[in-house]
Amino acid sequence: MPSLKDLKVRINSTKNTQKITSAMKMVSAAKLRRAQEQAEAARPYAERMEKVLRSLAVSMAGKDNAPALLAGTGRDQVHLLVVMTSDRGLCGAFNSSITRQARKMARDLKANGKQVKILAVGRKARDQMKREFLNEIIATIEDVGKPRLTFDSAAKIAQRISHMFEAGEFDVCTVVYNKFKSAITQIVTPQQLIPFALSSANENADANAAIYEYEPDEEAILADLLPRNLSMQVYRALLENAASEQGARMTAMDNATRNAGDMINKLTINYNRTRQANITKELIEIISGAEAV
Repeated sequence: MPSLKDLKVRINSTKNTQKITSAMKMVSAAKLRRAQEQAEAARPYAERMEKVLRSLAVSMAGKDNAPALLAGTGRDQVHLLVVMTSDRGLCGAFNSSITRQARKMARDLKANGKQVKILAVGRKARDQMKREFLNEIIATIEDVGKPRLTFDSAAKIAQRISHMFEAGEFDVCTVVYNKFKSAITQIVTPQQLIPFALSSANENADANAAIYEYEPDEEAILADLLPRNLSMQVYRALLENAASEQGARMTAMDNATRNAGDMINKLTINYNRTRQANITKELIEIISGAEAV
């Protein structure tokens, strides 16, 4: 049974932890508002760009002069998984949900005889993926959002992916990230970046859609928009991830603060009961000693 001193130390230690988690919750809440605004502001532009590209890509699909980012390499053997997580922990299941999905995709690809390469964006992606796929991790990109997340940071990652594709290092590139829905809910989202996915375009095609004439032609527009779209989709994924991280951390720290409060109450009750038992024992000893005299 712990002594009164041990209980007092545990109570004080838990109170200090509660102060830290409460402060982290407030910091994450402040960061969440800004990150959420950025993510929501980027969605319409990214979705509209995808819609324009899909309408263009449908008419160019299958042609010999189609851009490489649209047509791909013609193979489906080497897959690059861009796994986006945070650099820090203490955010609940935010990182583990992303890496769980990435590991599942990697296992399925390898089971089908495909070669897998992993580009880890975030320290936690490397730490959690290396347990099973150490040899598949080709590089790690850290501190993307420091001091703040900018489009230039996303453009550098997109440029690195483009250079790898041009060098023939992979055939298909897919990014895995958490899409922000609310502070409580984040949706793990795998999105194919290269080659540009046409399946959703064909599924969502409107039979009554207007036919446009483009100036310059579709090939020239796609050659310019496809690299820009790659940077935009990477930027969008980073923004969604940043908002999801702060939401998950705020929720996790709120739960930790509440759990610390419950633990403090239980320890305080145990402390009072132990103290009362000690006082009662001392009184009995005094009374017994007095009666013996």
